[in-house]
Amino acid sequence: MSRRSFLRGATQVAAAGSMIGSSAADEMAASEAAGASEVEALRGASELEISVNGKLRTVEVEPRTTLLQALRTHMEPPLTGTKEVCGMGSCGACTVLIDGQPAYSCLTLAATCAGRPITTVEGFGSPDAMSDVQQAFCDKDGMMCGFCTPGFVVATHAALERAPEADLDELKYQLSGNLCRCGTYPHVFEAAQAVQEDRARGGEGR
Repeated sequence: MSRRSFLRGATQVAAAGSMIGSSAADEMAASEAAGASEVEALRGASELEISVNGKLRTVEVEPRTTLLQALRTHMEPPLTGTKEVCGMGSCGACTVLIDGQPAYSCLTLAATCAGRPITTVEGFGSPDAMSDVQQAFCDKDGMMCGFCTPGFVVATHAALERAPEADLDELKYQLSGNLCRCGTYPHVFEAAQAVQEDRARGGEGR
């Protein structure tokens, strides 16, 4: 098997496993497959330009480097908001947006992300200027140990973009790709609903 074939196959497997929410699965799988077909064969470390939170970042990675690893250990300064927990696409702590769609960065090869917009939790706000979702998580105490929180914040932004008027059952479905081992789900859902209510009153979502 050539390196190109391996990379293409690995990317397609990663795309199938990394998608959150079946409503976007087909579209994202097709997008990942298209991206895989355009990736050149890589040998050793290669320099890539990745657009992260609206800024081009240059990283040097090997073909096997995941987007999560690239964000946390290959960028300078590193972006550590995206958390590494399970490493298997099971928990959602590493959720980022790729082309505006939520994906598990632990299952996404960094090499497939060149030229594609990536948004991490840092891209939504900062402690001094939080997004409405981040503020709601603080107000509703939607966190305990905090490892799952960044992934939930990203996934909640995406869920409210896809389904701004979702009821509780739909919100649960939209966020089902993210797990909280501490069991703070009620507070997470309250935070999402608080954002919905604020936006319905004319609050500025960001």
